[in-house]
Amino acid sequence: MGKLWQKDYSLNKLMEEFTVGRDFELDQDLVVSDCLASIAHGKMLVSIGILNKDEIQSIEDRLKEIIELSLKGSFHITMSDEDCHTAIENYLVLNVGDAGKKIHTGRSRNDQVLTCLRVYSRDFLFTFIKEAISFSETLSGFAEKHSMTPMPGRTHMQIAMPSSVGLWAGAFAEEIGDSLRMTMAVLNIIDQSPLGSAASYGVPIPLDREMTASLLGFSKVQNNVLYVNNSRGKFESLIIDSLDQVVLTISKMAQDLILFSLPEFGYFSLPEELCSGSSIMPQKKNPDGLELLRAKSASLSAYSIQIKNVIRSLPTGYNRDFQEVKEPFIYGIKLALQCVRIMKLTISELAVNKKNLEKAFTPEIFATDEAIKMVLAGKNFRDAYKKVGTNLESIESISPEEGIKTRTSTGTAGNLRLDKLNDFLTTLKKDVSAHENNVQASLKKLLNMDVKPFIE
Repeated sequence: MGKLWQKDYSLNKLMEEFTVGRDFELDQDLVVSDCLASIAHGKMLVSIGILNKDEIQSIEDRLKEIIELSLKGSFHITMSDEDCHTAIENYLVLNVGDAGKKIHTGRSRNDQVLTCLRVYSRDFLFTFIKEAISFSETLSGFAEKHSMTPMPGRTHMQIAMPSSVGLWAGAFAEEIGDSLRMTMAVLNIIDQSPLGSAASYGVPIPLDREMTASLLGFSKVQNNVLYVNNSRGKFESLIIDSLDQVVLTISKMAQDLILFSLPEFGYFSLPEELCSGSSIMPQKKNPDGLELLRAKSASLSAYSIQIKNVIRSLPTGYNRDFQEVKEPFIYGIKLALQCVRIMKLTISELAVNKKNLEKAFTPEIFATDEAIKMVLAGKNFRDAYKKVGTNLESIESISPEEGIKTRTSTGTAGNLRLDKLNDFLTTLKKDVSAHENNVQASLKKLLNMDVKPFIE
């Protein structure tokens, strides 16, 4: 079978290898979403008289067959196919004949890429947001458990003020929560159907774009067909950027854990099953996973830049350059999900060494507390500051727990108010689940069968 654009000549082999690249391999992930879009498009073509009921039934049966084969890993795309769209159409033509040649009516391949990536991205975001919520909940639980476990607060990496493990973990839990506000906003932006835009300019056929949007569970149609095309790469970069905010937080956590699990600190201990060894030094148990989290965070940021560098200077309308967006996007979203899962596992298994944490509470950590005590006794802060600063040896040491308890303002170590975060996470979980359930209901109705998540 030929390529979608095949006419009366064959492409030079070297040019074929160059223009296809790894696109056909990446498209293995997009088979199910492309079949869903094709079923929706086919049903719409019936409604405007391009396909008849017998033809759509044959096409739909074969597309469901492809979905089943793909889920089993038995639907293979080759370089000669170029992409999943060609492989799927060739399968249809081979099995249903001329009806399979009609399914592309009113679509361009770019239209197909946009739609299947949008369906795939939406499903991924459901998975990612739920995983990140679970991670934030794990951190919140860890913070609650260690709310009264002392931990020296540091600025410039020097001993600063009394703090707690709860404050440390709670800070990251809230940061993840706020980052997910951005991810949810991006989910709402991409939740619009591009199908029917063709090659940027629509077609002279009365396509029912509202119908296909509804069948695929999109909240609306992406209106302007030229904007649809121009959003390719733009939407992918929005997604990666929102994931990058979560993974930036994870990278900072990784650095803290590497530092504070050093023998010189000994605040935390990493389980040995999460550490790799040295090929020459028998005693080594290295935090390789945490180190790679730092590096992979940089890789994720680079994927976003790579996408934006491809699209930033393109003229309006479709350009083949867009193909180069797919690889960093698919690699990037999978990497982000993996980072969340690795850090959640690490926190779940992390040991806290309370004795080492308490030992780090040297008298000078209470210097600010001492100055505040003088202020409460009537002295102005600046004079109190100078007096304490020039007499550090006379600072009265108190127990670390007492240092925590004196901090009662909202969000401080003695008053974490984790309930605020937990309420937000509960609401967010309900919102994303409701959105996902609506989409799944639409897709189940479209197929008359359950659709498994594309990324688990």
